[in-house]
Amino acid sequence: MARTRDPAVRTQLIERAAHMLSAREPITLRSLVAGAGVSTMAVYTHFGGMDGMWRALRQEGFTRLAARLTTVRPVDDPVEELTALLAAYAANALDHPDLYRVMFDAAYDLEDTAAAEETREFLVRAAARARTIGRFRADADPRALAYQSWIVTHGLVSLVTSHVLSRRTLADGVSMLTALFTGAGDEPARSRESVRKAWL
Repeated sequence: MARTRDPAVRTQLIERAAHMLSAREPITLRSLVAGAGVSTMAVYTHFGGMDGMWRALRQEGFTRLAARLTTVRPVDDPVEELTALLAAYAANALDHPDLYRVMFDAAYDLEDTAAAEETREFLVRAAARARTIGRFRADADPRALAYQSWIVTHGLVSLVTSHVLSRRTLADGVSMLTALFTGAGDEPARSRESVRKAWL
């Protein structure tokens, strides 16, 4: 007889794994279920095994990121809004550094690639709005700008979460993003003010 899938148990296992990551506990099938109060069969029922568990955990990172990005309130200044989205991305990584690393572990496929890619669309839409109102040049590619600004943010926060650089390094995001946006056509002083308002 097929086992019934209980969404609450699936969520419980993902939360347990995320907690184990943050506590730097080794995650094995047995250690995972021991703290969740379920049998090992639950992992197979909900994820098909530990590989599926890791895929779900990787997806959870993007799910939490999307939830964080939706909390960024729209403002009249799209460059400020774009920066606020990038700051939310960085803050999410700093709040969940172990889960953040799993998000980019290409050893495991994502459960829903489209949902993960949608997190970047938040940035694309803000960059497109900045171009529409003339903050960026008409020939500036919103998608390229979104990706470039994401790469700057990802690079900085990855160095900080891996303890290569201190959190003070994040302050450099202001000058880096200002340079990027100025290169796309924004006026330097105006760009810096927009970035400064919204960055970490």
